[in-house]
Amino acid sequence: MFEWERSTTMFANLRDLFNSLTAGPSSAAAAKGPDHALQLAAAVLLVEVMRSDEDYSPAERTAVVQALRNKFTLGDDELARLMDLADATSRDAPDLYSFTSRLNKGFSAEQKLRMVEYLWQVAYADGTLSHHENHLMRKLGDLLYIPRGDFIAAKQRGRAAAGAVEPDAPAE
Repeated sequence: MFEWERSTTMFANLRDLFNSLTAGPSSAAAAKGPDHALQLAAAVLLVEVMRSDEDYSPAERTAVVQALRNKFTLGDDELARLMDLADATSRDAPDLYSFTSRLNKGFSAEQKLRMVEYLWQVAYADGTLSHHENHLMRKLGDLLYIPRGDFIAAKQRGRAAAGAVEPDAPAE
């Protein structure tokens, strides 16, 4: 395959993925790719947590990729395209509601709880939890309608999975 053919295919896939998120529910694109819309919404939230403190590390980016790999069955090229699109979408998004509402509609309570664990893993990937990360996580927990006890348990599991120990964690 020529380089320009690969680029054309990549841009077409990115366009389809983006259209599936922005299209209305009656659109053929939305009907064709609801999984893509959920994948993008989840990826954007993971990227938002990664970027929530000014100093995000390669470990946080690795945690985002690993979370997407664990959550969805994607090839390496699909994962790279999803990360690129999530990063661009995250930078242009005015708020998080469209992404959390997509997850609320498409995920079960258990799937949302597992997603919150992945978000915590990204927040703790660099070994610390900034005040910005903690604030964003609390906001996401509320937007995803995660009960407080489940939210705290997901935080503990996410912190343990990331291998972080934080004795001076911000107050809940």
